[in-house]
Amino acid sequence: MFNIYTSGVTTTQLSELLNKATSILKLKAISTPRLDAEVLLAHCLGMDRAGLYARSHMEPEAATLEKYLSLVERRGHGEPVAYLTGVREFMGLEFNVTPAVLIPRPETELLVETALGIIENATRGRFPVSHIPTGISQPVIVDVGTGSGAIAVSLASRLPGAKIYAVDISPEALAVARINAERHGVTDRMDLFCGDLLAPLPGKLTGGVDLIAANLPYIPSGDMDGLMPDVARFEPHTALDGGEDGLQFYRRLIPLAENFLRPGGALLMEIAPGQAVKLANMVRQGDGSLCRTCLKCDTEPSPCRTWQTEIYYDFAGRERLVVALLI
Repeated sequence: MFNIYTSGVTTTQLSELLNKATSILKLKAISTPRLDAEVLLAHCLGMDRAGLYARSHMEPEAATLEKYLSLVERRGHGEPVAYLTGVREFMGLEFNVTPAVLIPRPETELLVETALGIIENATRGRFPVSHIPTGISQPVIVDVGTGSGAIAVSLASRLPGAKIYAVDISPEALAVARINAERHGVTDRMDLFCGDLLAPLPGKLTGGVDLIAANLPYIPSGDMDGLMPDVARFEPHTALDGGEDGLQFYRRLIPLAENFLRPGGALLMEIAPGQAVKLANMVRQGDGSLCRTCLKCDTEPSPCRTWQTEIYYDFAGRERLVVALLI
């Protein structure tokens, strides 16, 4: 039977394999055919991409060749490269990924960088909001919807004094996050909890969290059919679908976050372009703007704690992050 993935391979030299794989992936309308062909071959050989050209006349063993052609075939059918190799780079670190978790995106690095800026400026007493305490040497951070743990592990690796609490509703996702915490040596400062939003967190954290990072599902249900095919077919829909307006999980998170954050604490929420103003207004005007734990209040909620919000944009100039400070 004719097979485009093996036909026309007259030699198994790396240069020939790369050219053939690139042609195949281009034929399959893969957007980055050469890059993907190189990444997959480097993965199979256990070397970096530069090594492919330094050894262009090398011929891989039969088992390696078979594995490579299989991966090229799967990529030709749309399976993401990160799932094929099992790894993805994020914030300069390599993370294990499986189909149980979303593949970390470059745009999510904005959330991590913003969180680092907030914590580091507070530590140095330079944060521009007067309500935030200074001198935080051991920040308490929650990563809700942790998935692969990319956000939590990245923060832990750059904030050696931080204590990180990572939460996800999926046991399979938490298993991946645990592997990544071990991979980067932060298990002693990162606790994992399985459950819905902030529900599984220990009560001792109430009113004592410095920062909550949230990259929750935010794709409106009506837009799910319009996702890129590789995302729609292979990535977990439970980590993508954010309900009718894409904000159903944030709508539930805001009052919960209010209970756990200390005065001056920050809630960082990644969003899709076009959602920022609605979410910022939601935070300030109704869904979660009333205090539920302050001892100065009566038993009924009162507006003694308010939110200050700011919208952040990614490198493409698109809305990507809403930061809310509890004042």
